[in-house]
Amino acid sequence: MAQVRFTPNLKRFFPELRPMQIAAHTVATLLLECDKVHPGLRAYLVDEHGSLRTHVNIFVGEELILDKVGLTDPIGPKDEVYILQALSGG
Repeated sequence: MAQVRFTPNLKRFFPELRPMQIAAHTVATLLLECDKVHPGLRAYLVDEHGSLRTHVNIFVGEELILDKVGLTDPIGPKDEVYILQALSGG
């Protein structure tokens, strides 16, 4: 199972959010599984077309995912996945 970690900024919207282990083969299926544990999380991370929102980055290991539209990047059972919310403003 992949280890999934989240940026602390997401806890503002999902206070129960903790690192978790998820069985998934792609980023898309990983987000669906995360949403089962934390309803609404997937909608916060992807738009109405299923594409990654511009303020969100996902890393598998140390690599930024390449497919931000279909979320088809593969995930292995021992991968660490980091879901980050980008911050902006001044």
